[in-house]
Amino acid sequence: MEGSGKSKPVDHADPKIYFEQAGLPIRWAVAWQKMGFRVSGNFKRDSAAGTKYWRGGANLLAKLPNKSKRTAEQKSAAELILRDCRRARENFLQRHAQTVYDKLTKNLAKYVRVDDLVFDAAKLVPGLTPTHKEVNAECPLMQSEKDGVEVDQGIFLSQVLAVPDAGMHLCKSMLLPKPEAIERGAEFVKRGAIDFGPVKIERRGKAAVVTVCNPRFLNAEDDDTLDDTETAADIAILDPLSEICILRGDVVDHPKYRGRKIFSAGINLTHLYRGKIPYLWYIRRDMGIVNKILRGLATSGANPDEVYGGTHEKPWIAGVDVFAIGGGCQYLLAMDYVVAGSDAYMTLPARKEGIIPGAANLRLTRFVGARAARQAITIGRRFECDSPEGRMICDLIVPPDQMDDAIARVVDDFTGSGVVSAAGNRRAFRVGEEPLDTFRRYMAVYCREQAYCHFSPALIANLEKYWNAAQRKL
Repeated sequence: MEGSGKSKPVDHADPKIYFEQAGLPIRWAVAWQKMGFRVSGNFKRDSAAGTKYWRGGANLLAKLPNKSKRTAEQKSAAELILRDCRRARENFLQRHAQTVYDKLTKNLAKYVRVDDLVFDAAKLVPGLTPTHKEVNAECPLMQSEKDGVEVDQGIFLSQVLAVPDAGMHLCKSMLLPKPEAIERGAEFVKRGAIDFGPVKIERRGKAAVVTVCNPRFLNAEDDDTLDDTETAADIAILDPLSEICILRGDVVDHPKYRGRKIFSAGINLTHLYRGKIPYLWYIRRDMGIVNKILRGLATSGANPDEVYGGTHEKPWIAGVDVFAIGGGCQYLLAMDYVVAGSDAYMTLPARKEGIIPGAANLRLTRFVGARAARQAITIGRRFECDSPEGRMICDLIVPPDQMDDAIARVVDDFTGSGVVSAAGNRRAFRVGEEPLDTFRRYMAVYCREQAYCHFSPALIANLEKYWNAAQRKL
């Protein structure tokens, strides 16, 4: 009522209000939003229009303070800009993902790992994915201070994997042995051991043993361990003098576990909280080393699909000392045989971390059933290795001080009569349980959803609540 002194309610559904209260140049901001982005179907035209739209959004975002210093109105404006740009990328890629991928791989003739693919895409269609410079600008920030430019990498990879031809080709790219493994393979054949620092590999009889060594963080995985662990796994699979591979954790010096081996504490939550785990870490890990353990290594001239049997593979044994948390438990779901100490346990604390536990959502139901799998992933149910559910994942339970001897006996059992049928049996299991195309479809969902989880405020809140992350030191 005029003259009553009451203010008119603010329509927060009107983007103009967000822009105005955020202090953005209102004409410019409204013009950008009205311009929008519509897919025409013509790749060249859509690329140009998309680049113009994404650059406009980036310029607006750059006029706002850093995330940690924004007002509530500025946060709302930033979220609106990011949301609309990401929706435009989804729309563009739903029409052009295969075209983009064909151009980046020379019509599927070139194999490019995700590490390079996402940055090549930024050059081909500017604004579609972040550049090295844009990603590096957020690298020094705490996870809570990042706008999450890497989410656009997840959108891109998700849409590529959703297309059968492009997605299967990318799966193969990530199953190829790393160049570093090929370069150092001869050294391992000759010496029988290589120490990379975060991981070491040594040949013991007929087994190639990969041991993760990150004692300060109870053998957790992070960006300092991943590349070397994958290289070591590649070398183990390629080694012509061994027949089987073993994955273990090294001895730690933590007062509570001093002198004991620990299989894995999962992702390094301290590094995660402090922004030291890049988004691509998840994808490199699950499309790389974990999938290689499950499927073996692709070769350039063969199709890695189980139907064609085109991988070079060996059986894998895991030795679980003390615990297999998060990513550690995920590894067990890709193993052929698991030996565990009678005091060991497994958890997938995805709820407390705020992320998706790799491919566990795809695989855990095969072991413990759908209800128990959901309980483990959504409410943090713990599985003792020496329990009915634990024995559905672990094949052999032994006293903790007998782990080494038990693993040696299992190696003898596997290799005593040769392992000539191992690859064939592994492929026969996979084609019924998780063929490569099923994995491709899962990863299409995972790449997108994990990107949003990785930069969610809930992740930070969970780490502070359950991990006391703010008080922990690097």
